[in-house]
Amino acid sequence: MKLDAPVTGGPCWTELGTSDLEAAKRFYTELFGWRTETDPRQEAGGYSIAHLGDAAVAALAPLYQESQPVAWNVSFAVSDADASAGAVWAAGGTVVMEPVDVFDIGRFAVAFDPGGAAFQLWQARSFPGAGLFNAPGALGWVELLTRVPEQAKAFYTAVFGWSVSAGGQYTQWGIDGADFGGMITMDDKFPHEVPSHWLPYFAVEDVDDTARVAAGAGGTLLMEPTTVPEGPRIAVLRDPQGAVFGVYLAGAEG
Repeated sequence: MKLDAPVTGGPCWTELGTSDLEAAKRFYTELFGWRTETDPRQEAGGYSIAHLGDAAVAALAPLYQESQPVAWNVSFAVSDADASAGAVWAAGGTVVMEPVDVFDIGRFAVAFDPGGAAFQLWQARSFPGAGLFNAPGALGWVELLTRVPEQAKAFYTAVFGWSVSAGGQYTQWGIDGADFGGMITMDDKFPHEVPSHWLPYFAVEDVDDTARVAAGAGGTLLMEPTTVPEGPRIAVLRDPQGAVFGVYLAGAEG
């Protein structure tokens, strides 16, 4: 990700919805060195912020509904959540949670794109999003896995104004020349039951070592460490509760 701070239209935050909050805290603390702080307010529902130093980098939270899957979710910064929710509907997406205020820190909504991938809208007030990108343990890339790539291109460019850079089998998303993510077309190699989804990638100092630590802590390697041609070394992991995420070599941003 060339972006080093939240910008309108770009990814600004990622949060985990998990079935075992305390176990997730232990796993990611061991993996990334995070320090977690849980919001003490009852109405926050156990929402916990992960930090690297003084910088907030991600969140972990319990599942709030029975239908909510264990998964990492990606939020995109918008200047007006209500207007952006309208743009989602107009472009063929679905808003499953209309914009609501989150204390005094921002306004939030949850949506699905035409392929069924969930994402979040975040209109910042006192909290802009992650305070660190690309550093080891911080968000570094976001990737859409979808079965309807052409619809996805039309949808996200309409909603967020992203640029689209296609190269071979991989499409990259950008804002004002700064690429921050990509898109993979889900083919028959992906099980039918796996839905379209956004996948966050965290930067790490050593992909192979991170994969070993994850496996030793009860995680699963879905994609063994591999070096992408003309790209970084990456791996895709699943935590003990079932949430999938990626890691890549820090300093290898395009």
